[in-house]
Amino acid sequence: MSRSASTDRTELTRSKLFAFALPAAPIAAMGLPLAVHLPPFYAGSLGLGLSVVGGIFLLARFWDVFTDPVLGILSDRFPSRWGRRRHWIVAAVPIMLVAVVMVFLPVGDVSGAYLLFWLFVLYVGWTLLTLSHMSWGAELTPDYHDRSRVHGAREMALILGMVAVLAIPALIEFTGPDDLPRARVASMGWFVLILLPLSVFWAVTRVGERPTPPPQRIPMREAVGALVESRPLRAVLAADLVSGVANGLVSSMFLFLAEDVLGLGRVSSLLLLVYFISGVSFIPLMLYFARRFGKHVTAAGSALFNAMTLPLILFVPEGNVAFALFVWVCLGVNMAAGPFLFRSIMADVADHDTVRTGQQRTGLFYALLTSTSKVGAAVAIGGGYLALDLIGFAPGGVNTPAVLDGLRAVYVWPAVAISLMVAVVFWYFPLDEEAQRENRRILEARRRAALEDASEAAGG
Repeated sequence: MSRSASTDRTELTRSKLFAFALPAAPIAAMGLPLAVHLPPFYAGSLGLGLSVVGGIFLLARFWDVFTDPVLGILSDRFPSRWGRRRHWIVAAVPIMLVAVVMVFLPVGDVSGAYLLFWLFVLYVGWTLLTLSHMSWGAELTPDYHDRSRVHGAREMALILGMVAVLAIPALIEFTGPDDLPRARVASMGWFVLILLPLSVFWAVTRVGERPTPPPQRIPMREAVGALVESRPLRAVLAADLVSGVANGLVSSMFLFLAEDVLGLGRVSSLLLLVYFISGVSFIPLMLYFARRFGKHVTAAGSALFNAMTLPLILFVPEGNVAFALFVWVCLGVNMAAGPFLFRSIMADVADHDTVRTGQQRTGLFYALLTSTSKVGAAVAIGGGYLALDLIGFAPGGVNTPAVLDGLRAVYVWPAVAISLMVAVVFWYFPLDEEAQRENRRILEARRRAALEDASEAAGG
């Protein structure tokens, strides 16, 4: 691996951004089925049941609450001769490949214990890869707006990965396999198995890491206190937690909504495909808004837009493909803004913490960020599937109009309320571009001094 560094924005060429962002495609190609296709597949096709599968995904996600901070701290504290992040990305690949085979390509009937164990393994590899990749992106550049470019490029790769992984099963659906759910999930697994090692190899060999001085060590109580007292950190984590609940609800129940309520059948994959294409198409516009108005204001506006468009789902007539496509195009306008803006803002929050404490804890901060979104998604899947059980919903079965209306309500209104909460949180967010530039001025001065001291010590 090269030890070259990107120290200013002129070095963030499009080719480097592309190479860095590429592993996000298989990350998304695995994450989307985990949220959308795997819960219904194991609950329905493999016969584990809604409550059992909801509980298993809830436990697996809460497992990440413990593993995420540990892996984040490891990523921060144990660099290698190649840098702070890339060796951890490489280490995650074999873990994920084995787990993808077991989860996406199960042989015969499986038990709840089987699913739970391999989800635990899968989430360990996924977390290690995701944390290291996001932290690497946060450290590629110190610039306020370039961080939006980095995470915007990563989000585009994520969405393109989702588009690709949706296109494959959509093609399979039209071939009419005997076991459509199993064939659909297996095709997604093979996509990850092929693309993941290739994309990681390309990224770690084409893009270097920006050198950083070793962090100062401070007492544990002081370190924890700095986390608890950080208002910007609390704001981002709170917004990400509740957003995870909203995203978990709408993703885990999407197939039920599309197939059982809206009667779209095999068009459901096309609906998701249109949604993600809309999302990636509007990322440049969101980057423009972030540069024009600031990242936190854009995040607030995007959440408000989401709250305004979600209720359109209530008016989609059963079987009306054209209107459904129009609604999901509108929903896609906003879908990418929150994820990449949250991650770009978190890089600024990590700098704010480094100014206060002297510690470089980017990996830990992104571990906290992924933990909150996972907890939110776990609560959504567990609680959402339990709610569907309580209202008497039968996947693929006969449901009364009242039950189907109840599913629409569970799908829409919690997400609307959460979007309004996120808009309020970011409207009053304390870190803007001016504050970030001052933090970077302080950190760059410290960095130059530390590198000069190290050079003098080596020369002496």
